[in-house]
Amino acid sequence: MPIAILLGLGAKAESDLANRPSHHDLEGEHDHDDFDTFIIDLPAFASPQALVDRMVKAAEAHDVLRMKGFVEIEGKPMRLLVQGVGARIQHQFDRKWPSDAPRRGRLVVIGETGFDKDAIRALIQG
Repeated sequence: MPIAILLGLGAKAESDLANRPSHHDLEGEHDHDDFDTFIIDLPAFASPQALVDRMVKAAEAHDVLRMKGFVEIEGKPMRLLVQGVGARIQHQFDRKWPSDAPRRGRLVVIGETGFDKDAIRALIQG
């Protein structure tokens, strides 16, 4: 079988969307109120692990679904990118901080509606 067929190359599936309804088409009006999100302003941390440890505690204690953001690590010229699904946290330095802007860390937190934002913020900010 040709590789183009196996990979679906040139299938033009998007040109036939009207004939392939999704579950959204069949449900009528609905919303996504099951999830809530908020942003935490982050201070500088002494090490990446110091932040990761706090993120893991918050995720485990409050059923956080997703976190993503960046933070300043003391003495490092680059910002630390962090992202997590549940308590599985990954991190890496991604780029230098702009010289003409403040080093301001922020973390987006997503969870089910009703999770304790204040408790999560306190665990992560310290």
